[in-house]
Amino acid sequence: MNLILVFSEEMDADGRVRLMDERALHIRKVLRGTVGQKLRIGLLNGPLGTGTVEEVSQEAVSLSCVWEERIPERPGVDLLLAMPRPKVLKRLWAQFAALGVGRIVLANAEKVERFYFDTHIIRPEFYKARLIEGLQQARDTFLPEVSVVKQLKPLIEDDLNSVFPKVGKRMVADPSGTQNIFQCLESGGEKVPDSGKRVLLAVGPEGGWTPYELEMFRSNGFEVFGMGSRILRTDTACVGLLSLLAEGLRKPV
Repeated sequence: MNLILVFSEEMDADGRVRLMDERALHIRKVLRGTVGQKLRIGLLNGPLGTGTVEEVSQEAVSLSCVWEERIPERPGVDLLLAMPRPKVLKRLWAQFAALGVGRIVLANAEKVERFYFDTHIIRPEFYKARLIEGLQQARDTFLPEVSVVKQLKPLIEDDLNSVFPKVGKRMVADPSGTQNIFQCLESGGEKVPDSGKRVLLAVGPEGGWTPYELEMFRSNGFEVFGMGSRILRTDTACVGLLSLLAEGLRKPV
């Protein structure tokens, strides 16, 4: 936990927060918090800041919060993911937040098992805690927005602009792609990081997109790219692709 995330409803009128959950335990046991110690904190969907420890007990840890004026930018990558196996998705939630995804849409596809959508893994009360875990690891404050869409065709052909607003580059990963992710980012003559627009990455099921689905993506402005001939599991592919995308979008120092 590299950042203590707090929620606006936890703070009193004087900017103090009293923690009584795993965050307090982390401060006591891992950070060995003492009165007067300053800790890195963040306000969920808001700025970073500094928390000064005012009280440490077995029941709670109290912090006095001071916030920076600047709010970090929301991650510029959105993810359209064919619904993976629930046990795989369970592992991925924290990684999505840690790697910097602004919006996640879980969608159906031809090679997705329908019963996957019955899992509790896609309930907000389950995934929110995992997303927060990822944010605290990466020192970020913006909680990814999550939605579930059970029909891919209407999403791509009718609702894409409303579900994913301000997207400047649409990319779909598939082993058939002849260009790599960096070539895909640079194609079209517009450098995405300088455009002020977002990147939408579509990742298919472990069985892959069907030819019909790939053609539907192409017809709606998606560029196909690949990572080589290896067929990867969904969790491996997502982590690898998001890491490469973050590098491709990183602005020069």
